[in-house]
Amino acid sequence: MDIESERERLSQSRLLLRFRSQIRLTEMVTVYWSESDNQHNYAIYCPLIPTSRIEESFANPTWDATYGSGSPGTVQYYTEGEEKVQYLRFGNDDGIEPLVIGRYFNGIRPGYAELSEEFRLFHNLYHDRKEDHYIKIDDDGNEHLVAIVEANRIQVRLKEIRQFLAIKEMHLAIQFDCREYSGWQLNELGLTTGGNDSRDDLLCWSLYYGGLDGIGSNRAFSRLLGKRLIAPLPREKSGFWAFACEEPKKHEDFIIGIDEHGDEITHTSDPLHLADHFGGNPGAPHYLTPVHFRKQVLDKYYQEPMKYSVEDNILRCASLWLMAIDNHHEDQVCAWLGDLGRDLPYQEQLHWRSYNIPPTGSMSETFIRRQLLCQCTASNRPEHEFSRLYERLSTACDESIGWRLLLPLTDEDLHCLQVIRVPSSDEQKDFDDLVLALTKILVDSLNEEKLKELLPKEGRDSIKGSISRLEKVCETRAVKGHEDHIRFLRRLQSLRSEGTAHRKGSNYRRTTKELGIDSLSLRTVFQDLLVKAVDLLQFLEAVARSGALKRDTSPAGQ
Repeated sequence: MDIESERERLSQSRLLLRFRSQIRLTEMVTVYWSESDNQHNYAIYCPLIPTSRIEESFANPTWDATYGSGSPGTVQYYTEGEEKVQYLRFGNDDGIEPLVIGRYFNGIRPGYAELSEEFRLFHNLYHDRKEDHYIKIDDDGNEHLVAIVEANRIQVRLKEIRQFLAIKEMHLAIQFDCREYSGWQLNELGLTTGGNDSRDDLLCWSLYYGGLDGIGSNRAFSRLLGKRLIAPLPREKSGFWAFACEEPKKHEDFIIGIDEHGDEITHTSDPLHLADHFGGNPGAPHYLTPVHFRKQVLDKYYQEPMKYSVEDNILRCASLWLMAIDNHHEDQVCAWLGDLGRDLPYQEQLHWRSYNIPPTGSMSETFIRRQLLCQCTASNRPEHEFSRLYERLSTACDESIGWRLLLPLTDEDLHCLQVIRVPSSDEQKDFDDLVLALTKILVDSLNEEKLKELLPKEGRDSIKGSISRLEKVCETRAVKGHEDHIRFLRRLQSLRSEGTAHRKGSNYRRTTKELGIDSLSLRTVFQDLLVKAVDLLQFLEAVARSGALKRDTSPAGQ
């Protein structure tokens, strides 16, 4: 490295520019950093400084708190000759608090840095332990990465820091101590020992040059020491209940009809601007105005079953929000205009608006009976029947035979049940994914061990595979009408094995020909599979309740 480059490195101009640069609210701020090698030693540590101590803090560029401080402690003092001991939550009485706490365990266990518990609880942050990330979930169900914890660095998003500072009435002090080392002598670099202190608004620093003769291979160093204070947001922007100003909710306009010229008629979904049964807003569209959408509007929610749940008549986001939906149509989804504005967060309204279509047809009879006539009406959609009968089969097994014909899905596979539905399009990927999910539920989950116990001892070990064991049990127990269901299960398994688990070849094409995939849409084919799956669940429930699967009627033990 030439002299000019080395002198530039020791000037630490790039680091100083970084500490002086503007930070956007959405950016991550390094609140702890420790890095060193033969050429440099960098350290950042960020405590919280009471707003009343700003000028005192800027009296010099030295740090106000060091890494490892901020833990509970005590002070001992005397008053009129009497010893007093006072407990201090942060180990000091100057009001300075840690945002990052350095933990040490005297070499017995490795130390680490962690975020302040108060900060984590203030924002109700979820700790992703696998990634060591902290995530904030807003009222709409959206997830925001707030903090990233690494072995030698912690980064926190500025917005959440400044919101925390607003309530605490404190400033964040970004304290830095950066040292650069060089194998050149100071005089060779054209530098002299010494430095000066500087201040620019909420930033103060000192840059000092010195020699290192006789200490290792390096001959000179520079030290950039200082702090930058970050101000809090106004309290009304803190996002904390009772302090924050509630922003008025936005409402999207939706298509509610077509005029005589063929143009779309739209209207706000704001319930305050809709007519109701009590005479409100006469002349405006009614709260219960039907709004229609392409069926693909629900695909987003099926893709995230851990967060969203699409149920018979209901769309919900965990425990945050839910909306009544009419999902009993073949090719569309409907909702009331007022429900869209009242129940959906604005960002979700924008999603639904992108799938909004002019009204075609009317609300389903099932939805009208439930919503307007308060009648308990079962859905005739196969996906809703499948979910209902799956639960009924589990209950029947528990009550009648004491074990499950279909083993409960693991937490990792539970999504398979949640996404079962007639697909909204003819995408091959959707079809393959649904076939895989249906096979896991109906074939892979068959209780092979219990079925094996119901077979005659002689030859039971020669029968392999869950479907074959179910078939043999039905034969030995004289269960009538099982043949079509066994045939369906084999075809479903073949479709999964040949079309999803492996490359599609001649066997897959033979299976698709049997299913009519060459001449029918994938949506139609899967709907037919789902109808057969519903029939299977009804059959298995009847078998479980019939007593045919009880051990005491089995010849297996004879």
